[in-house]
Amino acid sequence: MAKAEVFSVSLRAELHSTEAAGSQPKPNDAFVEFPDFVFGDGETLVSLKLHYLTLGTPRRDASGAIENGVLLLHGTAGSAADLAQAAFFDALYGAGEPLDLSRYFVVIPDAIGAGDSSKPSDGLQAHFPHYGYTDQVRAQHLLLEKIGIQHLKMLLGTSMGGMQTWLWGEMFPNDMDCLVAIASTPAAISGRNMIWREMISQAIRSDPAWNNGDYPKDRPPKNWIKAVIPLSAIMTGSAGQFQKQAPTRQTAIELVGKFEADGEAYDANDMLYAFESSADYDPAPKLNAIIKPMLAINFADDLTNPPEHLHLPTASNFTRVMIPAGPDSYGHMNLGHPAVWASALGSFLQRLPLER
Repeated sequence: MAKAEVFSVSLRAELHSTEAAGSQPKPNDAFVEFPDFVFGDGETLVSLKLHYLTLGTPRRDASGAIENGVLLLHGTAGSAADLAQAAFFDALYGAGEPLDLSRYFVVIPDAIGAGDSSKPSDGLQAHFPHYGYTDQVRAQHLLLEKIGIQHLKMLLGTSMGGMQTWLWGEMFPNDMDCLVAIASTPAAISGRNMIWREMISQAIRSDPAWNNGDYPKDRPPKNWIKAVIPLSAIMTGSAGQFQKQAPTRQTAIELVGKFEADGEAYDANDMLYAFESSADYDPAPKLNAIIKPMLAINFADDLTNPPEHLHLPTASNFTRVMIPAGPDSYGHMNLGHPAVWASALGSFLQRLPLER
């Protein structure tokens, strides 16, 4: 489902298992709250809580504003922790790497509905306001204002975060030096991607225990997991990697069982809201509003965003990079392996007249 536009249970387990305790800086945790937050459809939440992580040290200008901020955005059903794994420190945050923490102050928020930010499973369940991607972007912008960042050095998002990056460029075109969208396309969701999302919604809504979203916390619906988790793993994973993990009939059956077991960690309403929140996403009509340099990185073996249906802009401020498939490729989930795309990011940044 998503770690950047859907998560992959198997990848999440892998990332956590490879993290070396004490070998990397510990992110700082913080929260902000916005009273009476009004969503795009008019619904209101008495208090919207956003959790976020920070890495690096803020550098302030004469007015006190943070001038070295970088915003990173995670994918559907993921969280800020996904972008604070060892793989990201190794490929992005280390000395001399594209997001060297001695130069940049990195902010990684939990999206609305994810991580420790406000979400349906906090108590409101199906009475939680229905949010969209534009609500996410507005909330992220308010978060930066609260922190003291008026202008970003860079905004980078993966999958759902990449989709929100396209919206950021349209809604706040002057608020960053550059944008990077990874594993996403700037067009309304359709075709196979939309079919998959509708299957997720129907699986949850038709689960007998879902009860219109008002199920007891100690008796959550679980039937939906059998369809949603394995399907999402297929949509976001790599055929080659699955063949390595499941080379026989029996190991494939066992892998499905593992997906289902790991899926019990996810709340049905949180999952439903997260996937249905993409309904308002369609940056295509306003792409000319994006005036800053923008890099779009995609993957040739991405089943969620296949190369032939990316609809990428051709204007001079856009750079497009397609990462070819290979024996160590992970499909859509290459986004969780920054070593695959860090060099493309570094090359893009070196061509920009940014203060390093």
